[in-house]
Amino acid sequence: MFTIELTLKNTALPLSVQRKESEDAEALYQKIVEAMRSEHPQLLELSCDRQPDRKLGILSDQISAVVISEKSGAATPGRTTGFSAMPKAE
Repeated sequence: MFTIELTLKNTALPLSVQRKESEDAEALYQKIVEAMRSEHPQLLELSCDRQPDRKLGILSDQISAVVISEKSGAATPGRTTGFSAMPKAE
């Protein structure tokens, strides 16, 4: 299962949808990135493969980051998908 996680401007909690296939996840990631690059805001309507009733409607100019990751069976406790800030080495 692949997770596409969106971080919105001025919002602490990310939004996410999932795709079963790598190709579908990559296609959705590219669609979101292209919408973010557009000069004109677009309404993106997203659904989730894992929870078909889960739907999101987001204006593309409100997205500040998008992350695609693969869910593995051996998840590390206390860690979420995406990037995490690492302390600076001194």
